Amino acid sequence: MRSLLSSGTIILFLFLVDLYVFQAIKTVTQSLDPTAQRVLFFLYWAIFAITAGTFVLAAATRGTPPNAYKTYLASTLFIFFASKLVVVLFLLVDDSVRIARIAFHYASSETAFDPSRSKFLSQMGLLVAAVPFTAFIYGMVKGAYDYQVKRITLKFPNLPQAFDGYKILQISDLHTGSFNSTEPLQEAVKLINRQEADLVFFTGDLVNNMAVEVQQHIGTLKEIKARAGVFSVLGNHDYGDYVSWPSPEAKRENLRTLIESHGRMGWQILMNEHRIIEKDGEKIAVLGVENWGNRAGFPKYGRLEQAYAGTEDSPFKVLLSHDPSHWDGEINPKYNDIDLTLSGHTHGMQFGVNIPGWKWSPVQYVYKQWAGLYKNGRQHLYVNTGLGFLGYPGRVGFLPEITVFELKKA
Repeated sequence: MRSLLSSGTIILFLFLVDLYVFQAIKTVTQSLDPTAQRVLFFLYWAIFAITAGTFVLAAATRGTPPNAYKTYLASTLFIFFASKLVVVLFLLVDDSVRIARIAFHYASSETAFDPSRSKFLSQMGLLVAAVPFTAFIYGMVKGAYDYQVKRITLKFPNLPQAFDGYKILQISDLHTGSFNSTEPLQEAVKLINRQEADLVFFTGDLVNNMAVEVQQHIGTLKEIKARAGVFSVLGNHDYGDYVSWPSPEAKRENLRTLIESHGRMGWQILMNEHRIIEKDGEKIAVLGVENWGNRAGFPKYGRLEQAYAGTEDSPFKVLLSHDPSHWDGEINPKYNDIDLTLSGHTHGMQFGVNIPGWKWSPVQYVYKQWAGLYKNGRQHLYVNTGLGFLGYPGRVGFLPEITVFELKKA
């Protein structure tokens, strides 16, 4: 009963938003032929009917595995709705002006008064709304698989001489359950291998929720090559915390299967542990922790003290930790000799502005470090925006990323 009331409330809200935006549609189309008007009005309300029907269907089939049709339909309808909210802002401005004019009219006893909506503001609202609408659609058609290689040179005075020029590559947030075929990741793996990295690091979220999602991609991902190996850690989605399991044992078995999948791909998963990488007699330490989030709702499975033990004398340390909030939450305050932390998790929210000199995404209001390189004294953090996607099957601004770091001795 509660779910029915919740669904009804949401559909009522969607209807009220559509009814409000419909006022702008009527204002802008008032000069059209009546037949053309009726066609446009029918299409407008047909989209609402499809949206409401899709929402009811999604609520009724909650818990069933998603498919491409449902994912893209739901995302397209969400884009329509998000664009309408832009129009709502312009209509609110218009209504505020109209209310002020009404108040002024009665206060001044003017006889001439036009209460109609501003056609200009309605037109501007629809025009501005077309910008995110177009961007989101383009993000689904093109952005989701527009893989970008970012190259970054990092200089450290304490880097062992043997590792001067060493190349490490980071990928993150594959979310393999979101891919409808194996082809996109096959192309990504080819691009990764062309970089000829010494080390490859994967910083968590191999799946959306369940280990079975990665099975069809194991053959592809095991082709990733690196001279000194591929190392990985878990992300918050890898534990199955967002699924209703029939029993605790089923959840534990899912995690065991996922961890085994890392091994089947030839990836060395670091579960609160470290590895020593040696080159020409000199060494660096690679530490990896389970997910550790410094925000409410995200678990603290990571045990950095456990991974750190035994690396105290290592001259250079790299840490793999999925959630970037770990950096301020524990790494900086307690472990200031960890030189480079590699994280993911945020995806850059898969939407934003990412041009030279200006980087913006709504996720920045939630995470202090959310995309790119950050520094605090001798310590560096890099937040990779991910190679896959979750929910919205696209990317705008923050495209799927493969990051290549060249380590240099300062």
